[in-house]
Amino acid sequence: MAAIAPSILAADFSRLGELVRICEEAGADRIHIDVMDGHFVPNLSMGAVVVEGLRPVTKLVLEVHLMVERPADYIAAFVEAGADTLIVHQEVLPTPIYVLHQIRALGKKVGMAINPSTSVESLAPYLAEIDLALCMTVVPGFGGQAYLSQSPERIAALAALIQQHNPKCELEVDGGIKLETAKLSVKAGANVLVAGSALFKSPLGLAAAIQEMSRETKG
Repeated sequence: MAAIAPSILAADFSRLGELVRICEEAGADRIHIDVMDGHFVPNLSMGAVVVEGLRPVTKLVLEVHLMVERPADYIAAFVEAGADTLIVHQEVLPTPIYVLHQIRALGKKVGMAINPSTSVESLAPYLAEIDLALCMTVVPGFGGQAYLSQSPERIAALAALIQQHNPKCELEVDGGIKLETAKLSVKAGANVLVAGSALFKSPLGLAAAIQEMSRETKG
């Protein structure tokens, strides 16, 4: 069964605490928090204060996706705020191992992400060092984008590398994830699904949308 990670980028921030509680009650596995600096991606979003505000609200894992040019500058603040997992991008790290070890030394889980234009093979040297590999299925920066058609092939290739180098590593997908693309991703080898608009803006309601996605991706 795939883990469901609601992305609060699509949430109504005036009701954020309430919505995160609904996610937890509905069976979500973690909360995905996108952090954008306006440089690595052309948008701005949440800082550590959001994590700090959510930490007392939920027992779910708080997973922080650092879409920023200088992730090392942000790690300590997010850890102090209560983050459980920090995901950094391969594209901004000339020597990734130092940042991966920085996160690990603080007692947190380590993730590494790649954009659609980045070869999945670029993650191979680091898979033994990480807990989670994130394959972006849209070009990051804005919510609500369409799932890229080449994604299942890339997910399958990354799944094969994970099996070779670190079978315990999770394979997460993020971008354009709704029921149909969630199924495609799981079939290709993903076991964590980040979904924003498909959950928070679902006509079924948030709780029912989470339960449906969980049920339909049991695999």
